[in-house]
This record gives sequence, structure tokens and C-alpha cells, in this order.
Amino acid sequence: MGFFSYPSTAIVVAHALIVVAITVRVIMRRPATGVALAWLFLVALLPFVGALIYFLIGERRIGRRRQREIGTLRTDFRKISDAVIRGGLTDVDWSRHAPVARGIDRLGQQTVGSLTVRGSSFQLCSDTQEVLNTIAREVDQAESSILMEFFIWNAGGTADEVLEAVIRAAERGVTCRLLVDALGAASWWKGRQPQRLRDAGVHLQAALPVGVFRALFGRTDLRLHRKIVVIDDKTAWTGSMNLVDPRFFKQEAGVGEWVDAMVRVQGAVVASLTATVIGDWTLETGEPLRDLIESSGLHLVEPQGSADIQVVPSGPGQTGDGLLQMLLALINAAHEELVLTTPYLAPDDALIYALRGAAGRGVKVTLIVPQKVDSFLTRYASRSYYDELLEIGVEIYLYRGGLLHTKSITVDGAMSMFGTVNLDMRSLWINYEVSLIVYEPTFAVELRALQQSYIDGSDRLDPAVWSTRKFGPRFLENTLRLVSPLL
Repeated sequence: MGFFSYPSTAIVVAHALIVVAITVRVIMRRPATGVALAWLFLVALLPFVGALIYFLIGERRIGRRRQREIGTLRTDFRKISDAVIRGGLTDVDWSRHAPVARGIDRLGQQTVGSLTVRGSSFQLCSDTQEVLNTIAREVDQAESSILMEFFIWNAGGTADEVLEAVIRAAERGVTCRLLVDALGAASWWKGRQPQRLRDAGVHLQAALPVGVFRALFGRTDLRLHRKIVVIDDKTAWTGSMNLVDPRFFKQEAGVGEWVDAMVRVQGAVVASLTATVIGDWTLETGEPLRDLIESSGLHLVEPQGSADIQVVPSGPGQTGDGLLQMLLALINAAHEELVLTTPYLAPDDALIYALRGAAGRGVKVTLIVPQKVDSFLTRYASRSYYDELLEIGVEIYLYRGGLLHTKSITVDGAMSMFGTVNLDMRSLWINYEVSLIVYEPTFAVELRALQQSYIDGSDRLDPAVWSTRKFGPRFLENTLRLVSPLL
């Protein structure tokens, strides 16, 4: 009998060839070392299944059509940026800020294409009921347009008040466009509320639909993780909060209510958030950008307030590693204090090195994470990073008041990053996110006070106690860390 007459031999050889082929492909695409090793480990460990998973989600494939349309959007938005520059909204007085701020602004322009605009006001809000009630009230007062995009929309509680307000707005002639992620809000899409919105005249679109056919042309797990509300192109909201009432959301997960924060902004920065939403809308619907600009009322907004803010949208095909570069720049800019909050911790090596470097040069680095999270894999993978952070002097606090979902960074009480970005590989490489870089000490002070309230509701992780945990949990944590770049 021939060598390949035995089915087992043929299977082994086929698996070996697949491993070699994927190894070559991974090497030539040059991903981050941790990501590459994680995928090679998975493909080798799970014959054929690992290769299938890699084909589905192993690369940042967004499809040729979407890549082409993103390129077109860049050209169109460059014209908008030029208009912003001519309007003088980028004439920021950088002497008011730390010297490093101008460099971060330039980095954002080069890598992401985002411009810092002067003249905005802000209101930081951490009371989720107040956020929902205020958004509903402002939607009821809308006169021309409402734009919303969310990763999750969940029926129940005060979230329904927002929905009813949107329906009323559409019925009185306000142009309403809602973009909701197809997978993040999968259960909501199966309910009655989407049809009620459409019956009222709301333009409703699922973002990044999933399916077997679509998997052939792009990754199935690319997600729209942004949370933005824009009303009449005058007022905007963004932050970590989905369109959910935490009292009615994922109560069965056993992690308590989700704890979030949003910022309400007015002034020049509103136009940047509007541009982000209408860009996402035209990518999903094919509706001409010109028509969207006219119907949404996108225009240069008069300065209102003194805050200088840079909107940083990010995602596959849009920004490359621009977001990561800006995040690293912020961390490296710290001289005295760096405080970070994130619900999910699965960073790449560069972030870990930056945090360790900051602590090593004498910066007081504080990391606040929830005591419990809703993902078993992420929970244990995150813990694998604690040892090396604690060793260098990073203070880690475990928030016990629910699933702390706020994503925030404050640097020396002078600069801040606030938005939808978690400190994990998914946010940095796979999701479509939006962040605000706020070059305004008064905002940093308010955000730092909010972070302190989280610290006050947390237990500090004792390095000595943490180092004595049993072998079993340590092994599980370190094992799951190997696949953390894939989570």
C-alpha cells in the first residue's frame, strides 16, 4: 500500500501542510509578535478547526468594497478638514498646554487624520439614569436631525424612554438615523422595537451584518463599538455607555450593574463627531456623502467654550496602528501620575512595556479594573498581566461596585483620553472605536475625581497576597494569556 493509503497519515500530512501555509502567511503579513504566536499556537493545536478560525477572524480583512469606500471617505473628509482649517478652528493656543500636547496632536493628524479643534464645552456625567433621561429630553427638543450609533441597544427601563423620544421626533419630521451593531445588539434586532422605529419613519441600519457569505469577503467579528449621539449638529454625547438601562441589562451574568460614564459636548468638536457617524452610515448604506451632509446639517460649528479636543476614530482600514501610537504617546507623556480605567485588560506587549516604563521612571501608575467581568476567558487572561505590573510598582484596584465599563486615562491632571476604547487587542485592532483626546486641565480634574470615586469603591490588590495564589489559577491565567491577542 502507498504512503497515503492510510487515512490517518493523509490527515497528518494535510494538517502539517496547512500549518506550514498559514505560518508562511502569518510571517509575511508581519502582525504583532504576540498575535502571530497566538495564532500559530491555535492552528497547530486544533487541526483544521484552528485553520478555519484563522480564515474567519485571523486577519483584519474588511473586504475590497469596504476598503475602497473607506478610501473615498478619506478624500471627502479631507475636504471637510481643509474647511475646518480655513475656518480657524484649528488655531489652538498650544502655550496653554503641556509641551507634549502639540506632539500628540501632530501624531493624531499624521496617523489618524484627526484635527484638534478649539472652542468646545463639556459636561461629564456618570449617572446612567441622568444620561438616558437627558438624551431623551434633548431628542424631544430636536428640530432637524438626530444621529445615533451604538454597539448595544437593549430594551427595558429608561432606555425605552429614549426610543419613544426618537419615535416622536421622527413623527414630527426630524430626520433620524440610527446605526446599531448587528452582533452586539443581536437580541434587540430580533425584538419588536426595530420595526416600531421603522414604522415611525426612522432610518435604521444594522452595522456590519454577519453571515457565512460575508465571511468569505471579510472578518465576521469586526464590530462597530462606537457610542455617539448627535442632536441638531449642536449637541453630542459619547463615552462608554451603550443604549441600555443597566438595571435591565445582563443581570444574569452575575457581575452587577454596568458602571459607565458619558460626556456631553457642544461647540466645534460636535462637527467631528457628526462626521464620524455619517461616515459610518455611508459605509453601511451606500448613501452618498453629499446627501448625508445636507440632511444631517453638518457644518462648521461656532466655538462654544474653551476646551481643545481631538476626536480620534479608529478601526480596520481607517487608522492602522494610529490609535495604539497615540495611546503610547499619552502614557509616555506622564511625568507624575497616570490613572487608567478599563473593563477588559488584554494589551499587547508595547502597552505593557509602556506602563512598566512609566512606573519605572517614577510615575505613579494606577490601574482600575472591575472585580468581575462578563467573560470567563477575559477574566483569567487579564489576571495574567497583574504580576509583571505589580512587580514594577503599578497599583491595581479591583472595583467591587459592578462591572466598571468606563474607559478613561488621565495624565498628570492635565490631559485625558475618554471614549470607547478598552485596553485590549480587540479595541486596538479589530473594533471601530472613537476616543476624545481632551487637552483641558479642568476636564482632567473632573475625570480624575470620577476615577477617584472608583478607587474609593475598590480593593487594592496586595502584591504579596497575589503572589501566593495556587498553581491551578496561575496556570489557567497564563494559558489563556497565550490566546489573549485573539479575545
